[in-house]
Amino acid sequence: MTVYFIGAGPGAADLITLRGARLLARCGVCLYAGSLVPAELLAECPPGARLVDTARLNLDEITAEFTRAHEAGQDVARLHSGDPSVFSAVAEQMRRLDAAGIPYEIVPGVPAFAAAAAALGRELTVPTVGQTVILTRVAQQATPMPPGEDLATLGRSGALLVLHLAARYTDRVVAELLPHYGADCPAAVVALASRPDELVLRGTLADIAGQVKAAGVVRTAVIIVGRTLGAAQFPDSYLYSPARDRDHCAAGDRTGD
Repeated sequence: MTVYFIGAGPGAADLITLRGARLLARCGVCLYAGSLVPAELLAECPPGARLVDTARLNLDEITAEFTRAHEAGQDVARLHSGDPSVFSAVAEQMRRLDAAGIPYEIVPGVPAFAAAAAALGRELTVPTVGQTVILTRVAQQATPMPPGEDLATLGRSGALLVLHLAARYTDRVVAELLPHYGADCPAAVVALASRPDELVLRGTLADIAGQVKAAGVVRTAVIIVGRTLGAAQFPDSYLYSPARDRDHCAAGDRTGD
């Protein structure tokens, strides 16, 4: 018996990985966040599978479901939206499984920020403009941020910021980032990325908060702020440059260098 933490992707049912879909189709138990995981995915579960919506369950109740399945010898598909490595709360679940001696595996998924970048039609790392992406959130009615990870500190880097779980607090985000990025810095908000009702808002730090308020966006969205969103004049990447020694690169690939 194994618990599989499966990244369900950002919203569109067909953005789950092949591995995730295959596991989902054979697990006798499926625990899923009903408010975030597309209902269409549940149709992939085998006939007679036990389906448990965890939206209203606490950690102890979720752990009890794992234990119940373990005692029955049933594999569990634990569906998490996006990718389990970011803002998924799998760490505390795995800690409980370790303590109980219940095996588990993690199956990566398409993260929300990647779906948002696709919706915007943008690469988040652009030569000479920006090569760093910071994934973060704000602490508001949630677990406090660790020291040194507040927006004012992160903003000093000038790197592209992707904020999860922050759409309700766009005004605050803008206020904290304005001194470091400037009012003309490109900003975007993508809500429900990859879903039929996806909403894309584009602007700058000067107007993005007003757009969010007017659209009524309060959840299931990411805020992206950084110069790469508006980059137009930049050199081609060295990756495909004719000046690159491709024979040396190919030799390196063969030797594992």
